[in-house]
Amino acid sequence: MSVRFKPGGVGAVAMAQVLSSGRDNADQLVAFSAGSILNIAQGKFGRGVSHREVQWLAAAGVDYGAYVVRADAPWENLLQLAQQLQADPSSIVFGAGGTVGSQDWMKTALLFREQRLDPKQMRYVAFEGGGDSLAALLGGHVDVMPGDVAELVGLLGTNKIRVLAVMSAQRLGTPFSQLPTAKEQGLNLVWPIFRGFYLGPDVSADQYLWWQSRFETLHATPAFITLQRQRGLLPLPLAGPAFVTYVEEQAQRYERLAREFRLVPQ
Repeated sequence: MSVRFKPGGVGAVAMAQVLSSGRDNADQLVAFSAGSILNIAQGKFGRGVSHREVQWLAAAGVDYGAYVVRADAPWENLLQLAQQLQADPSSIVFGAGGTVGSQDWMKTALLFREQRLDPKQMRYVAFEGGGDSLAALLGGHVDVMPGDVAELVGLLGTNKIRVLAVMSAQRLGTPFSQLPTAKEQGLNLVWPIFRGFYLGPDVSADQYLWWQSRFETLHATPAFITLQRQRGLLPLPLAGPAFVTYVEEQAQRYERLAREFRLVPQ
């Protein structure tokens, strides 16, 4: 397998190349994350670029957002933090990877919206990535990191952090089964971070079906499930039309949020 990295714009450079010179290349799988769909919803992939430009193929797995604090933080759960936000939105500093409109910013904005607060009131520090924001959290430079559970695998049980809530509809499996969800604390906050693959728009139906069947087999393979767990991912066994529907649902949600948070022209 030949792997080529195409950094830039959370997948924007990779998609531009596919649309210009790899439209019918059935041997070119492109890896992406939910951040790509979110950026497309905000027009960051270029004027007129839609999430329907390519053929979404299959999921690699899913991660979930999480609100993380230091182990010595004054909040035992997310509800306590939310109550402090209500009393004084400027008293808590959030820090994570990505600027305004990124996934981590969105997680914070959703928490503010849940408390009927304007996201413009948030104190949010943008870092280069999850490693930098985690270091800032542990160093006491920010109070809360709206991160991903996959980032936390190596820190669970170390008495360095406390996960106030996971942004999943129900509790996750091992090694995250002891982490409470936001929903069980009465806060309707869900944020899946899915990863997957797509093909160029002109790849034939037969070639697409060939890949779809391979991923459907892969999703049921114990070795692949073990590999997902080692990377902090959870199974999302979707391929073909089922995955296309899932991506479409998430894209529509991102578009609604982009309008609500005034990240795109009204």
